[in-house]
Amino acid sequence: MRPKIDEAFAMNQAIIFDMDGTLWDSAANVAESWNEAVKKEGYDYHFTKDDIMSVMGKTMDQIGDILFSNLPTTQRRSLMEVCCAEENAYLAAHGGELYPDLKETMERLKEQYDLYIVSNCQSGYIEGFLAYYHFGNLFKGHLCFGDTGLTKGANIAKLCKDQGIEQAIYVGDIQGDYDSTMEAGQRFIHAAYGFGTINGKVPKINSLPELLRVAPQVFKGDYSVE
Repeated sequence: MRPKIDEAFAMNQAIIFDMDGTLWDSAANVAESWNEAVKKEGYDYHFTKDDIMSVMGKTMDQIGDILFSNLPTTQRRSLMEVCCAEENAYLAAHGGELYPDLKETMERLKEQYDLYIVSNCQSGYIEGFLAYYHFGNLFKGHLCFGDTGLTKGANIAKLCKDQGIEQAIYVGDIQGDYDSTMEAGQRFIHAAYGFGTINGKVPKINSLPELLRVAPQVFKGDYSVE
């Protein structure tokens, strides 16, 4: 039996999702695409899934500073642009690993809430995800670092202001997601099946379908739910 969704809700409530470690795991295919990119550019790097997972959640500039720290800044930024372009094209063709029951869960949540995505990724990354899986009708909009140059917290706040959202839950998997949500003054649910942990006790889910039960409770102000 499917869990019931509370019918008493405000039209200006929204759930905003992180991408990596929350909606999907693209690390293996990102590593493949980056290896192709650096090889074409004549660099001697080789990335594994674990290498990519270790920097997911950071902005593209920060990732470049970590993975290409031996290169001058200008060269580093240029190589990052090539890697990001290759990554977008590769993921648009191959996708990633979706977390179980994503589509069904989003379809149920959409009955009650507007759904959005905010990520620290480059422009084109979210669009590739939506296009590959034909998920464009599930999400009302999205923002990312590549679009605005803003931090995740600032993008969450901007999205809420632009869309007239009075109450939002951000669903993410790492400490930076929680910190960004607090910066934006919104509520948070930890995707505990993802890549990271959160310092302190926060509402959490161990699978996406648990949002059907946990999100309404968090909107009511119950932050102890697990």
